[in-house]
Amino acid sequence: MSIVNVHEAKTHLSRLIEALVSGREKEITIARNGVPAVTMTAAQAERKPRVLGLGKGKYTLVEDFDRDDELIARMFEGEADE
Repeated sequence: MSIVNVHEAKTHLSRLIEALVSGREKEITIARNGVPAVTMTAAQAERKPRVLGLGKGKYTLVEDFDRDDELIARMFEGEADE
């Protein structure tokens, strides 16, 4: 956490913002007359809720999609021929 005075914050605002956005600083406190007045942090991206069912009806499922592949099963058991 960095503490800067108001004059320094006004002079170097772009640098302070870049430090927050890049993650070099988690928060920066701006002090007025040596007393902390505000704390700046990087804005968090708004997370959109997941919508269920977007792919419904767009894909077909093969009947035997989960049948065992004998070669792969043997490889897991260490019995596969190379």
